Amino acid sequence: MTGIPYIGYEYRELTLPEERASFVLDGYESFGWVPDPNRPARVRGHRVTLYLKRDRKILNKMELTRLQRHFEACLAQADRLEKAPGQAASLWALLTALLGTAFMAGAVFAVTHQPPLYSLMVLLAVPGFAGWILPLFVHRQVLRRRTEKTRSLLDAQYDQIYQLCEKGHALL
Repeated sequence: MTGIPYIGYEYRELTLPEERASFVLDGYESFGWVPDPNRPARVRGHRVTLYLKRDRKILNKMELTRLQRHFEACLAQADRLEKAPGQAASLWALLTALLGTAFMAGAVFAVTHQPPLYSLMVLLAVPGFAGWILPLFVHRQVLRRRTEKTRSLLDAQYDQIYQLCEKGHALL
C-alpha cells in the first residue's frame, strides 16, 4: 500500500441547458466542486449532465454550502428574469390574437344572420383582421420594452452571483 490518504467525496449531478454549462461549472468550482474524472459530462440534445465531486472534509463546508445555496437561488432568479420578457410578450400577442378572433367570430355571426348584416360584418371584420396581424408587432414591441426593463435587474443578479463565487473561492 502506498502512503496516499483516503479521501471521501460527496457527489452531485446537475442537468442544465448546454449554453449555461461552463458558467455553472465555474460557479460550482468556487464552492469546492470539481468535475468527476470517472464520469464525463453527458450531452443529450441541448441539455448537459455534469457530474461533480467534493471532499467531504473540506474546510468551511457549512459556509460554502450556505453560499452555494444562495448561488443556486440566484441562478434560478436569473433564469426567471431571462424568461420573463418573452413570456410577457407572448401573453400580450396571444391576447391580441384572441381579441381579433372574437371580432372575426362576431363578423361571421353578422353575415350568417337572417337577414345578413353586411355593415356590421365589415365593422367587425376590420378589427378582426387587425387582431390577427398585430400580434407579431405587439410581441416585438413588448419584448423590446420588457428586455430593457429587466436588463438592469439581470445585471445586478449576475453581480451578486459573481460576489458569491468570490466569497466561496476565498474560503477554499
